[in-house]
Amino acid sequence: MTDHTKGSFFGRRVGKPLRKGRQEQFDAALQRLQPDLSVPAPEDVTTLFARPVSAVWLEVGFGGGEHLLHEARRLPDVGFIGVEPFVSSLAKAVAEVDSEGLENVRVYGDDAIKLLDWLPPACLDGVYQLYPDPWPKRRHWKRRFINPVNLDRYARVLKPGALLRFASDIDTYVDWTLRHLRDHPAFEWTAERADDWRRPWAPWSGTRYERKAVREGRVGRYLEFRRL
Repeated sequence: MTDHTKGSFFGRRVGKPLRKGRQEQFDAALQRLQPDLSVPAPEDVTTLFARPVSAVWLEVGFGGGEHLLHEARRLPDVGFIGVEPFVSSLAKAVAEVDSEGLENVRVYGDDAIKLLDWLPPACLDGVYQLYPDPWPKRRHWKRRFINPVNLDRYARVLKPGALLRFASDIDTYVDWTLRHLRDHPAFEWTAERADDWRRPWAPWSGTRYERKAVREGRVGRYLEFRRL
């Protein structure tokens, strides 16, 4: 049986309730945009999208959706699946996807590992994990999403040569991620010089959390790994 206990988002997070009208719109749009994990995943995940796409990327924990939506608008021929368990953030992104008619976006509003275990092998061209919860206290490090079990999950769904991109402003989490990825036999670090991890990938829209980190004097680091 697959282990869902390590690196979990611990299910959907509910904040302030949505207004009735907005809740109804959200429910209707989410039903259309969210993959149905009660049925087997398609062998070809490009069929999840309402328009033909040439590649599929996953963003785990998209927060306010700034990066997810920027990439979807910039690359209309690429499919993006965004995971965000926090309902208010999910609802904001769903509303924008729905109002703009973005046919290359799908969202999932629950635990990312459920989606990862549902997807077929070697189906993704890349994964973004941007500014995840760092769980800064040492006793909580076991809750960090980057761990050997979840790296096995990523390795299973990524195509050979696909990219895993990770960003954080927390030095201990950057070090943690670099160590875990360099120890994993399925990944190699692509950096060849210091600027490769000091500067974000271009073009870069940034995220709301990143802007907050900069205002508070923290510096983002950008790690990229290739699936062997």
